[in-house]
Amino acid sequence: MKLSSEVTERLAASGIRLTRQREEVLGVLLQKRDHPTAVEVFMRSKKHMPTISLATVYNCLEALVESGLVKQVNLDRAPTRFCANLLDHSHFFCEECGSVHDIEIPLQSPWNLPSGYLIKQAEVTFRGKCPACTSKNL
Repeated sequence: MKLSSEVTERLAASGIRLTRQREEVLGVLLQKRDHPTAVEVFMRSKKHMPTISLATVYNCLEALVESGLVKQVNLDRAPTRFCANLLDHSHFFCEECGSVHDIEIPLQSPWNLPSGYLIKQAEVTFRGKCPACTSKNL
């Protein structure tokens, strides 16, 4: 997968160069936006790059997070997942099947913060059952 010059520029601005391995890992995250764990990214990457190691995938993910091209999604004590959607959004975690879905919610929602607070970043996670799991149990 050939990535845009914007991706290369963003990495360079963080002092990170775009390697074939980083390009592969980011491509995996962009192809299927299902918030995979590092191990899942590793398994998908091995299909196109058989020599890639799990340690390399972890290093690539760390570099991509550091450069702001990928976000970490942490759900309690579960393994960290990774998200390439850089638009403001929240996540829905299905407690039945374990899937994670992007949910658009405006940051300007009425959060009732006391005056004087300035939001720099908001992370909201909804939990419940996804539509597929809900329909299975009807």
